Amino acid sequence: MTKQDIAKSIRNVHKSWEFPDFDVLELQSKKNKYCVCVFVINEGERIQKQLKAMKKYAKQIDIVVADGGSTDGSLEKDFLKSQDVRVLLTKRGKGKLSAQMRMAFAWATHEGYEGVVVVDGNGKDDISAIPDFIKLLDEGYDHIQGSRFIPGGKAVNTPLSREIGLHLVHAPLISLASRKRHTDTTNGFRAYSARLLKDEDVSVFRDIFQTYELHYHLAIESSRRKRYKTIETPVTRAYPKKGKTPTKISPLKGNAHVMSVLLNAVAGKYRK
Repeated sequence: MTKQDIAKSIRNVHKSWEFPDFDVLELQSKKNKYCVCVFVINEGERIQKQLKAMKKYAKQIDIVVADGGSTDGSLEKDFLKSQDVRVLLTKRGKGKLSAQMRMAFAWATHEGYEGVVVVDGNGKDDISAIPDFIKLLDEGYDHIQGSRFIPGGKAVNTPLSREIGLHLVHAPLISLASRKRHTDTTNGFRAYSARLLKDEDVSVFRDIFQTYELHYHLAIESSRRKRYKTIETPVTRAYPKKGKTPTKISPLKGNAHVMSVLLNAVAGKYRK
């Protein structure tokens, strides 16, 4: 099957699912019941260093790179293959993070994975927590949130403005909407069960999810619905001591958009 046929095949099976067009470069066969999806666009040396560190977990979990359209040469086929990456998914349609997520989730659930760990590809997350996510998926949890702010977690060099925004605005609002306490709602290191991702009531495969909506929607909806088990697990996220903060969120326009998306999620505007 060609890389174009795979997306078409998924659409033929799941006719109501909306996700962007994407290409598939398969490098390994499926070996595990879970996969870890790394979301990336033009991260250069950071993503290469991260994948080198993740290679040791390839026997426990299949590694998937979900690319938003990198042009920096950091995701060359030979390099990815040498790091035991199973597949490179490259988004061709519109949208940013949530579009990449829908692409990855559509592919992963169609491939029969029972759960998906997700992590940013900018090198901030200590990926040694991956086995903890696997263990919790095995225990039947549906939404697993990595947190720096519970016992065992560590927040290293977090910009003060981000900590203030998280503790005073973001986490309290998500907690209020979900009816359950959340401590690290801006952290993209998480895991989801396949049954949550395929739930037609939660309905993740909609074009309304383009930027940061899907992380917030899944956190809120999984906590609100009693049939799902949710939990936080300790993780470490480290920002560099010096230099530019690795982020795709601009200080003014980007943060304003994040706040708009957050308020919409809390108000229930992304519910089906």
